[in-house]
Parts: sequence; structure tokens; C-alpha cells
Amino acid sequence: MITVTFYKDNQLRFGVKTDKGILDVEAAIAKFPELDDTPISVPELISKGEKGRQALARIVDRAYHEEALFYSEDSLIFGPYVPEPQKIVCVGLNYKKHADECKMEYPTAPLLFSKFNNTLTGHGADIPLPEISSQVDYEAELAIVIGKQAKDVRQEEALSYVYGYCNANDLSARDLQFKTPQWLLGKTCDGFCPIGPYLVSAEEVGNPNNLHIRSIVNGEVRQDSSTSDMIFFCDEIVSYISEHMTLYPGDLILTGTPEGVIAGYPEEKRVWLKDGDEVTIEVEKLGCLTNTLRKINKY
Repeated sequence: MITVTFYKDNQLRFGVKTDKGILDVEAAIAKFPELDDTPISVPELISKGEKGRQALARIVDRAYHEEALFYSEDSLIFGPYVPEPQKIVCVGLNYKKHADECKMEYPTAPLLFSKFNNTLTGHGADIPLPEISSQVDYEAELAIVIGKQAKDVRQEEALSYVYGYCNANDLSARDLQFKTPQWLLGKTCDGFCPIGPYLVSAEEVGNPNNLHIRSIVNGEVRQDSSTSDMIFFCDEIVSYISEHMTLYPGDLILTGTPEGVIAGYPEEKRVWLKDGDEVTIEVEKLGCLTNTLRKINKY
């Protein structure tokens, strides 16, 4: 199942991607009130599990011939499908060739850091360039969305705790990131974690450890790799994090970025993201996440 969030009348709404367009779930429930057990948000969908997915499938079937309930994607303003996850956990230096380009040794355990909810935004949104930074970089990432509470889960069972996957861009202000030994400051600027456009359930994705992943800047491919180059695969990451903290439904995990980031270029060839640059993140089966960087004038 492929779901989205979008804005309507300044409210975040829940939708399902179909061959007819995006179904407005709330509007469909208003049309068919007997189907009021249908989830109306991603957190509710995740919490209801298989029953929630079945209820969504029923309302899609029931609404199929109601043209007014469907929207074309290009008419929508997308939102982050999990607007308030309890945690956004990120894995640094998790692709072999990325570690190689940075001339750093492979980590012996997942290198974890975090982002906060202020970083979340959706497909198509403008990302403000922070005035305090002049070295903003892109990072194409596969993101994991946790589907059920996970604590001390074994690696061989870890993917059963995943609801689904999506594209993410772990935008990074490198001059802030490396200002101190802690990376947090360069990772948590407003809008620095666009996700989407879709949340794709795990059964539609299959093996997350062998997906094509790319970033494209102003039409130029910058990163072109596979999640098979990860040092720690998705099941290892979920299991490892769950050993140290409880993961809850809706928690978001960014799994690292492949080679090709600006920081990996020789210094004389680094051209940092600037006003008007368009960045697209593509992970196989997950669609395309596109955002534009914008300089914000305060005055």
C-alpha cells in the first residue's frame, strides 16, 4: 500500500495512491460513513496494523467511481507523512564507497545521530538555506518507518517491526556539522529532513538491502548507488538501535547515504547548494522526492 499526506484548507490530510490519483480518505469517509473504521492518518494506519490496511483497501474499492474524491498528484501540496515521530534516528557513514570518498575507516558499529521534528517537510516544499551556513550538502537516503514497538529484537526478526520505507534527504550544513565533534548542529536546521512523497508498505518494497538510490541536482546525477553498498543493513540497524532504546510505531530511521555528496569532492571542486537549486532523491520503488533550496530574506 502506498500512502501520502497532503494539505487541504491548511489541514494535513491522509491519502492513498491509486491508478486514479490520490484518494482523499477523509472525504471518502464522509461519503461512506459506514466505513468510519478507516484510518485517517499514518500513525492510525500503523497502529491498526493489518486491519487498518484492509479498511483502507475497502474504502479505495468503494470510492473508485467517485471522481471527486481523487486528486492528481501535481495538484497537491505534500506534507511529511509522519509529522511528529517520537524519534528521528540517523546512521552516519554507512556506505562503503562514501566512507572511502571521505577517507574514513568503516565504523565497527552503526554511527548514530539524530534530527528533530523541525527538520521534517514534504515533497515539493522549499527548504530555507540557513544564513549561518555556507556549506549545505544533500544526502540521498532510504528511510525506515517503524511499525510496532521494538526492544531488543533479533536481527533475523527486525524487518518484521518495519511498517514501510520512503525517500529522505539528510540535508547537512557541513560547516556547522564539523564545527564541533558532535554532528547535531549541522543536521537539524529547519526543513533539513524532507521525506516522501510516498510511504510504501514493506510488502510492496521487498528486500530493502538491494535498492537503487540516486540524488539529482538541477538535472545532474550526483549519487548513483545501491543500498547493497551499506555497511550495516536495515535489519542490523533496527536490531542495533533497539538494543539501546525502545523504538515506537512511527519512529523514523535514516539509513545513511552513498558516495557522491559535495563534501566528498576535492576541496577545489566543491560547489555547495545555493538559492534555486533543485534536489531530487530517488530510491527504487519509492518514487521521487524533489525540493528546492531557497535563500530567505528576513527584511
